[in-house]
Amino acid sequence: MWRLVPPKLGRLSRSLKLAALGSLLVLMVVHSPSLLASWQRNELTDRRFLQLNKCPACFGTSWCRRFLNGQVVFEAWGRLRLLDFLNVKNVYFAQYGEPREGGRRRVVLKRLGSQRELAQLDQSICKRATGRPRCDLLQAMPRTEFARLNGDVRLLTPEAVEGWSDLVHCPSQRLLDRLVRRYAETKDSGSFLLRNLKDSERMQLLLTLAFNPEPLVLQSFPSDEGWPFAKYLGACGRMVAVNYVGEELWSYFNAPWEKRVDLAWQLMEIAEQLTNNDFEFALYLLDVSFDNFAVGPRDGKVIIVDAENVLVADKRLIRQNKPENWDVWYESKFDDCDKEACLSFSKEILCARVTVDHNYYAVCQNLLSRHATWRGTSGGLLHDPPTEIAKDGRLEALLDECANPKKRYGRFQAAKELREYLAQLSNNVR
Repeated sequence: MWRLVPPKLGRLSRSLKLAALGSLLVLMVVHSPSLLASWQRNELTDRRFLQLNKCPACFGTSWCRRFLNGQVVFEAWGRLRLLDFLNVKNVYFAQYGEPREGGRRRVVLKRLGSQRELAQLDQSICKRATGRPRCDLLQAMPRTEFARLNGDVRLLTPEAVEGWSDLVHCPSQRLLDRLVRRYAETKDSGSFLLRNLKDSERMQLLLTLAFNPEPLVLQSFPSDEGWPFAKYLGACGRMVAVNYVGEELWSYFNAPWEKRVDLAWQLMEIAEQLTNNDFEFALYLLDVSFDNFAVGPRDGKVIIVDAENVLVADKRLIRQNKPENWDVWYESKFDDCDKEACLSFSKEILCARVTVDHNYYAVCQNLLSRHATWRGTSGGLLHDPPTEIAKDGRLEALLDECANPKKRYGRFQAAKELREYLAQLSNNVR
């Protein structure tokens, strides 16, 4: 029921990094011929490197032409496969260019999981289909639950996928219709009818939904429509491409005060938008850390760049079904744990209440207030305010009440006042 969530992957200690660097230097000397070949070759044109051979146990094929034609190229060190053991998250930076446009732009490539997680996925598919840990995935996929909706199935329904991932922990039909209608890995997108997808596309959609639904979040709530997520570009095999946003929020931890105030205001605005919007979908961020946000270098806009752990609750469905205490305001429980970026929450309650303060709690506790800890630091993004603001005390009081409220429903009011106060400080009054 209740979950205390630490960050997904910890950082290597300095000693481990030094040891890894030493090992890398030895490997570079021993493997210098293969190292040169790796540097010169564009492995993003290799079907096996993209794991295109594993489809439909993959994330899509919409960008395969661009990859295979050599339009996507790793940046510098990303070309060295010897460095992959340090790249635990399997996230790469690359350059992409359209021949007709001229020039290149930066993109981010993701495998959506670690090597271990992807290997476990393969083993799971094989065991369900054949009872053995290894198999031909192409032959195995039609014998798994990912093929249960193949054939003349009209809709993707809640009963079929409920609980598969955070995105569909409590899905409504309205949400699932949206996922199918906006699914970008098919040529016939735009219809909520599942039967308009090929069987291979249905299996890819369901596998993505179960393994890591981030691409579906980005497609269903696109940046082009004002949602605060990175722009989804496409996929080829088990490589997903998204737009590069900018440096991670962490790099602004010691930025000038005015900049940090503006970023803090934007973070609170994101919390508000995801909680209350005209579409009546509440998008709750279950993993909030400095690494999961980035800042545009030109417009300074804050964007969510890791959307794997986003729970979507349909407020219309909650009002319609009226579960127990559905209209009682829910206050998230503050938990001063001894780990970085942890959150305490109940998915069941997030799915059953219309008015919830989770996003305000997550942003205030893990990013803004004195309770925020990350990479050995504390004090949050709004640490060390100017003397006059520190003496006034209002900012500290609002941050404390937002993170750890002392009054009943105090976080709701503190979040509202904090947004207004930060807007004044950053001249973002609208």
